[in-house]
Amino acid sequence: MAVRLEVADGIAVISLARPERRNALTQAMLAEIEQLADGMRGRGDVRAVVLRGDGRDFSVGADIGEMEARMASPAPLAEARRAAQLGARVMRAVMGIDQPTVCAIEGIATGGATCLATACDFRIAGASARLGYGEVKIGINLMWHALGPVVALVGPARAKRLVMMGALHGAAELADWGLIDEIVPDGGADARAMALAAELAALPPLAVQMIKRSITALAHALDAAVLHADADQWLLATQGDDFAEAVAAFRERRPGRFTGN
Repeated sequence: MAVRLEVADGIAVISLARPERRNALTQAMLAEIEQLADGMRGRGDVRAVVLRGDGRDFSVGADIGEMEARMASPAPLAEARRAAQLGARVMRAVMGIDQPTVCAIEGIATGGATCLATACDFRIAGASARLGYGEVKIGINLMWHALGPVVALVGPARAKRLVMMGALHGAAELADWGLIDEIVPDGGADARAMALAAELAALPPLAVQMIKRSITALAHALDAAVLHADADQWLLATQGDDFAEAVAAFRERRPGRFTGN
């Protein structure tokens, strides 16, 4: 099973469990995360949630091979549009978890993985962790309604740098920017995330959950109005020549030759 749930002592731990593929996110994994996140709403035995990854990396983001397979056998546009909206549903589900959430990040987190991290309330990173949004490098926009969280965390100018340039940034720099909350020695993110979750779980749950919901609603009040079309933008971007060239350049480890088409 590529996503694993364990609950003990009031803490639910959701693990990305595909280390042989560096926890690359498939559509099935995203659907499982959405279901687990939605399921937290009825869990009175859960006071805090930790999101983490097995192996050396939190996650390298979307499974590019699966994406290419979908592009090779395109579905009808309406069906493709519904499928493209899955990421936004996952983000809403994770952000909508009533209990406080902590993300433990080791190694690499990029693209959709960084989106999931920013959907959590707190982010703990190993000292050598690197995070970023690489979508632009394969010719697509950042979707999943993920611009709202990154802008809220780091502000517009740094969000533009992260998303428009697509580079990975170190944990120390991102802590200065506000995206990372705490840095720990490599290999220590899980333990610190669990300790923080235990602190949160020991607090009065009703008050904690009401405070969380109010802050989240205030910080993201305009997200749905502004970001409602990001999946449609993705569908447009994948129709152009630059998308095919970007994927080929990524696969061949060479600079892309882009025309704007």
